[in-house]
Amino acid sequence: MRLLERKDDELTLTKDIIDNIPDYAILSHTWGADEDEVTFRDLTDGTGKDKTGYSKIRLCGEQARHDGLRYFWVDTCCIDKSNNTELAEAINSMFRWYRNAAKCYVYLSDVPRDAHDTDDAFCQLPWESAFRKSRWFTRGWTLQELIAPKLVEFFSKYWEQLGNKASLETIIHEITGIPDKALQGVPLSDFTVAERMSWAEKRETTRKEDQAYSLLGIFDIYMPLIYSEGKEHAFKRLREVISVHSRGLDSDVLRRLPYAVNAPFNSYAKQDSSSCLPNTRVGLLKEIYNWVDSEDERCIFWLNGLAGSGKSTIARTVARKYFEQKRLGASFFFSRGGGDVGHASKFFTSITVQLAHNAPSFRRYISEAAEEQIDIANHSLSDQWRQLVLRPLSRLDKRFSPSSYLLIIDALDECDNEDHIRTIVQLLAEARLLTTVRLRVFLTSRPEIPIRYGISAIPQAEHQDFVLHGIELTVVNHDIFLFLEYNLRKIGQEWTFGANWPGEEVLRQLVLYACGLFIWAATACRFIREGKRFARKRLDTILKGSSSAITAPEKHLNEIYLAVLKHSISPDYSKKEKEEACGILKHTLGSIVVLLSPLSLSSLSRLLHLPREDVDATFNDLYAILDIPEDPTRQLRLHHPSFRDFLLSKDRCGNFWVDETEAHQILATSCIQLMLQTLKKDICEMHTPGSQPNQVESSRLQKCVPPEVQYACLYWVQHLQRGGSQVYNSEEVHQFLQAHLLHWLEVLGWIGKTSEGIQAILSLEAYITDIESPILHAFIYDTKRFALYNRSIIEQVPLQLYCSALVFSPATSIIRETFENNIPPWIERKPRVQAHWSAALQTLEGHSDSVRSVAFSPDGKQVVVSGSYDKTVRLWDAATGTALQTLEGHSSWVRSVAFSPDSKLLPTLRVSDYWIVEGEANILWLPPDYRSQYEAIWDQTIILGHSSGGLSFLEFKQGLKLIVDK
Repeated sequence: MRLLERKDDELTLTKDIIDNIPDYAILSHTWGADEDEVTFRDLTDGTGKDKTGYSKIRLCGEQARHDGLRYFWVDTCCIDKSNNTELAEAINSMFRWYRNAAKCYVYLSDVPRDAHDTDDAFCQLPWESAFRKSRWFTRGWTLQELIAPKLVEFFSKYWEQLGNKASLETIIHEITGIPDKALQGVPLSDFTVAERMSWAEKRETTRKEDQAYSLLGIFDIYMPLIYSEGKEHAFKRLREVISVHSRGLDSDVLRRLPYAVNAPFNSYAKQDSSSCLPNTRVGLLKEIYNWVDSEDERCIFWLNGLAGSGKSTIARTVARKYFEQKRLGASFFFSRGGGDVGHASKFFTSITVQLAHNAPSFRRYISEAAEEQIDIANHSLSDQWRQLVLRPLSRLDKRFSPSSYLLIIDALDECDNEDHIRTIVQLLAEARLLTTVRLRVFLTSRPEIPIRYGISAIPQAEHQDFVLHGIELTVVNHDIFLFLEYNLRKIGQEWTFGANWPGEEVLRQLVLYACGLFIWAATACRFIREGKRFARKRLDTILKGSSSAITAPEKHLNEIYLAVLKHSISPDYSKKEKEEACGILKHTLGSIVVLLSPLSLSSLSRLLHLPREDVDATFNDLYAILDIPEDPTRQLRLHHPSFRDFLLSKDRCGNFWVDETEAHQILATSCIQLMLQTLKKDICEMHTPGSQPNQVESSRLQKCVPPEVQYACLYWVQHLQRGGSQVYNSEEVHQFLQAHLLHWLEVLGWIGKTSEGIQAILSLEAYITDIESPILHAFIYDTKRFALYNRSIIEQVPLQLYCSALVFSPATSIIRETFENNIPPWIERKPRVQAHWSAALQTLEGHSDSVRSVAFSPDGKQVVVSGSYDKTVRLWDAATGTALQTLEGHSSWVRSVAFSPDSKLLPTLRVSDYWIVEGEANILWLPPDYRSQYEAIWDQTIILGHSSGGLSFLEFKQGLKLIVDK
């Protein structure tokens, strides 16, 4: 912003100040005619003194000088309105400029101080009637000019002070309808969108679009200006931005919580997933709905059933009903191999974010809880549940909150860690402890041991169980009959097979084959539908290939899956061709079921080094078991996890069996081969050594580092470990690291995954012993030291891996010796460096001044807190060096930091200006003899070190520090 200052009775403009803006006053006024106002061009040209508007600028400057302020700001002449970019920036910054002003002067050109309206008996001041009628209260822009500044002084037509915002608060409230609290500076987020909109309803602006633009600061949002769009469209955009901003996902606190995008029942990836058809599952759904709406102590409903019995479809149906009633708190649909929804690391944080969005009254308490423990995502599952969900819910006010919320957890057995499954069940049972709101948990899974064990530990009176495969078979068969009838009728209508196709007898035969499994019916329908004009033939294939005998449901599921797989291999192939086709089938399907994160068809073919046409041909008849999008860049998914179990079981699928360990080994090799082929120096072709990741456009990154390459870089080590590969016997790994280590680290820097790379290196170091492979182990150890030491380089300027990182590495570093020829030739003379790595593993960079205190969390979770002369406290992950959070707001140096014994970050104790300070409160003044050179803190104890050599110990109780009369 530019500021005005008065020099020798002349008004001059400063340069455009960005940082370290000095104290200034600011003028609020109503504009006269354009030709009467002094403009930016007038001041730069040295003209404008003869204009009517010059006097208020002069009076503003004189008042600022009287108040000890050298600088002041006036909108008419401090903004170059001929520059559209500057104008847009100024409008979006206006609220902040008024808020940060030392004083705001309101000039009321239509209010004489001595005016008196004898007709208004209620006005106690001679100018009050004119004040109430002032045009200033009707203009759009003056709303933020009234609310934003802390100190607002009102001046009459002749620049006589009438009062300030505090002294005139009652009158201003009566004129504007703005609540007293808003005038007093209470955060505007405490007021609803509708309330804030109402404050501007009767205000006007010269340009119609400004009625919307003048509210940007009121809602703390940014929006580009389009002055030709009209008022209606401007307000439409404003409401859209407000809607996004107010969801809570955009708040700083909630945005820090890790979130699994595909977890909710209605995520984009699940848009084609079905719900129960009308008149199916009637009795079961009624029982579930009655449980949700009841007020008893059964806080958990466990719906368990065999694979393919329809659990997820029921869960989606229940979720949809309560979502539409605005009573769905959150949903999490697990899926093994589905990336973030295949494990529990983002489970409770995702639940939290959804609760904050779906339950607005809950959002503030969640934000406070997350702010209190800013590294909560790194804590145990129990800490996350109690801190982020249970405790905030316990603070809800019964009077203003719904009586109950529903959590839906689907396919918990798909979580990849049995210990985590047990823990989740135990924690969810604690929902019974809530008294302010009923939290119901609807849980589905197969009847696996970890879940059965967890449910059995909950008192019977506190949960309800339903065994899906225990429903009377006639009821299930009725529902499956309706399902088949509905889907096959649609297929028949599409291909004009006749109104009676396939007929009731065939439908009943198919119901018999389904053996109570909806997944059998769904797979059969997909298999038939994908036959298109040959759909009738495919129906015959199923009828001829399925056993009519009454056998275990799993056998019938095996039969339908085998039918789909066998049908995908043409009977016209020769024996050798069939073997080759079967090999490709096992290779591709085996890779899909063990992928650690889904890939698209295109990416999968490139990762597996298979021609795209071969993969297309292989999957052409597998739509019954695979969700294959028409867009080849969208991710492939299994229709149902039961197919993974089938394919990985030798007893169930015979010749199509996939050895899981071998599949991981193949993927590990494929990842390494792909990286060998694609990784290179400056892979994004940025060329300049100072290029930063935020300078690489997303489209460029996707082109230079496509998804399959990103996948390979992220997961090759995990596939090695899960494949049980004897890495130390494989020259392939060593050769890859020797040739492409720097290229690999560079890619991780570009895609923002440096932490994951360092974690992979640490895993590799633990996996490879120095006894069995001393050379490779030494190389990996040096890699760890190199990556940790240069972490900030990898994250911020990846191309400096070939410059600074190598140049300043120790002379005997294996990485330096291996890659020294990568140092650019324009570095002609290199500095002398230390011979070996020092004892310091890494430097955590981020503070802008000296660090005066550090502390480790005592719970062994490798969290470090640091306090600095830059007035901030930072939290770090000590293992990888990741910056977890920065705490700002201290008014002075932070000289001491500490964790409490239970690893919770305490209000920071420190010494500042001769005071011991806790948080932001001065609690104990230090006389001269007790003022310290250094301090140390543990729990609530502070030790002061004096220049005399003495130490002073002080201990404080936790809680509020007040002076009270006993």
